[in-house]
Amino acid sequence: MKMVILKSILHPLFLPFMQKAMIVSLLIGIISSILSCFLILKGWSLIGDAISHAVLPGIVIAYIFCIPLSIGAFLSGMFFTLSTGFLKEHTRIKEDTLIGIVFSGMFAFGLLLFLKINTEKHLTHILFGNILGMTRNEFFQVVYGTIIIFMLLIFQYKDLLVYCFDLNHAKIIGLKTSFLHYGLLSLISFTIVLALQAIGIILVISMLITPGVIAFTVCKRFNSMLLVSILSSITSSFFGIILSFHIDAATGSCIVLIQSIYFILILISNFFYKKKIRN
Repeated sequence: MKMVILKSILHPLFLPFMQKAMIVSLLIGIISSILSCFLILKGWSLIGDAISHAVLPGIVIAYIFCIPLSIGAFLSGMFFTLSTGFLKEHTRIKEDTLIGIVFSGMFAFGLLLFLKINTEKHLTHILFGNILGMTRNEFFQVVYGTIIIFMLLIFQYKDLLVYCFDLNHAKIIGLKTSFLHYGLLSLISFTIVLALQAIGIILVISMLITPGVIAFTVCKRFNSMLLVSILSSITSSFFGIILSFHIDAATGSCIVLIQSIYFILILISNFFYKKKIRN
């Protein structure tokens, strides 16, 4: 009886389109969870949200001119990155203020274009994701893209860690902080572009923040933080895929929902743990 129930629950894993969705969600989840730790350490929680919204005009413009949407999204993300960096260096306005102004302006422009396009093909999958409807080319884009990002993170791991942990120390020991700054932002932009097909613009921010926050809450060392972040992302992707199949819901939403449940459970456990220590 137990085997029958288990087989019924795991039935989605035997379907080819669900297997493809599982692979994509796991790959994106792993990369997002690693970057999430660097973002939390650097204090860049708003960056992921900003870039994910700033890519919208690039996507719509790419659609208008019949070029790959991923190219438009990446160029739009890079424009946001370079423009905020330029404004930061040439004005006295704080970086978080500049990020809010630039990304809100770009997102508003993207929404305006989005609403003005008359087409039989809807672009709502960019906003909410369509992981089950990914084409073969989109699937391999994610696979190869995540491999490239992973290799770059391994290659620059120590430098990025020092840069995110202590900017002044990174400058003193001679690290190219400008290169690391724009390099990390470029990796975030690239990851967001890959994640658009899976979970969409609206939910990608959670994938870039929640795993890192979960790990930061329970860990004191960065290496442990990475492992916990990856584990939370992998398990939420696995259970989210299965849950979305059985309740016929959006896959990205289910993945993010499970991550949110993880975070709430950890907060509750920490609350009772601290209360127990006080008593």
